[in-house]
Amino acid sequence: MKQSFYERLGESVYRETLPNGLQIYVVPKPGYAKKYAFFATRYGGMDTRFCLNGKWLDTPAGIAHYLEHKMFDTKEGNALQELAKNGAEPNAFTSNAMTGYYFDSTDHFEENLEILLSFVSIPYFTEESVAKEQGIIGQEIRMVEDNPDWQIYVRMMRALYQNSTARTSIAGTVESISHITAETLYDCHKAFYTPSNMVLTVVGDVDPIHVVDLARRVLPREGGPVIPRDHGTEPPEVAEKETSLAMEVSCPQFLTGFKCAPAREGDCLRANVVGDMACDILLGDSSPLYLRLYDEGLINTSFGGAFETMPGVAYLYAGGDSKDARKVREEILKESARLVREGIDEEFYQQVRKAAFGANLRGLNSFENIAVSLTEGYFNGYDPFRFPQVFDEVTKEDIRDFLRENITEERCVLSEIVPR
Repeated sequence: MKQSFYERLGESVYRETLPNGLQIYVVPKPGYAKKYAFFATRYGGMDTRFCLNGKWLDTPAGIAHYLEHKMFDTKEGNALQELAKNGAEPNAFTSNAMTGYYFDSTDHFEENLEILLSFVSIPYFTEESVAKEQGIIGQEIRMVEDNPDWQIYVRMMRALYQNSTARTSIAGTVESISHITAETLYDCHKAFYTPSNMVLTVVGDVDPIHVVDLARRVLPREGGPVIPRDHGTEPPEVAEKETSLAMEVSCPQFLTGFKCAPAREGDCLRANVVGDMACDILLGDSSPLYLRLYDEGLINTSFGGAFETMPGVAYLYAGGDSKDARKVREEILKESARLVREGIDEEFYQQVRKAAFGANLRGLNSFENIAVSLTEGYFNGYDPFRFPQVFDEVTKEDIRDFLRENITEERCVLSEIVPR
């Protein structure tokens, strides 16, 4: 088992790859009572088209999320209840690129870990239980579709992307999930819930050797093949410039999105650092643009922005409440052009850089954040604990290049929700 010590972070990480292909991380936290386990597969809402046994399959939108719901079913009952009886707090989530199952507990940790590994790796579905779940998830989807925040985001993504499955809602639609059967779920589990496509991360006061031995004993001895996926070939042009929807809201809301160039292979960590810092410099609540827009009454404290990456795509977006979203969009483009033309103030750059570095450092206080970061890093080919070196290498020129290439009229879309 390989141990890495990150001197600048004061953290150790133990790594092991089992013969079945499972990647294991253990981050020791001596003296802590809580222990956290995260078991994830590189399979998410975007993975609707893939090749299995030489045949390309098109599966219904929302199936990864649906499978997450059904994985807690076991022949004996329900794994959630079993873990809760042992004093664990379990849950799961599905994102665009992964599905993760996790729990934290103070007692019976190894017993709970065995339950987690067992129910995630051994599927149990019946046609009756699958049909029943359609009603439950369908109700969730209808509730979410009535949410303005959801509508404005999904409509922005559909405006940004023409072919990428980033357009697809993780939960799918009521119509799409009606096509999900037990057989489809078994096919997707066989393809993606194989040890060679998964990561187990444990954070806490545990013995790394015991964690590895338990995983080796419980999980299948063989891993599966690499599954080719098709997320859609995406041109640089946006799908549509503007989209608007009337809903029961008291104040107009908007998101303006910018279709950014995706990260190059092996460059994801650096791309995220540069994108996040560019977002803070352009849109952060201490930026000149934010202060000016706030003083002019064009935005309020709901305004904010973020940079996000998914398989094959990346985007920066900003939004909130505003009675003149087009003016805000125009000012964002003007400010970006000014920063490219005049350069970024050195004092402000260092302020943003220190704040961003500090936020990454504080993230190590969260067991969940550590586990998810290590998992995402493995799936995307980088070590998230190397972020101090990346911050050392990033320059103001990198930020200016990002703004010059990505924050442009051609790459911009506007999504609005207006009062009915």
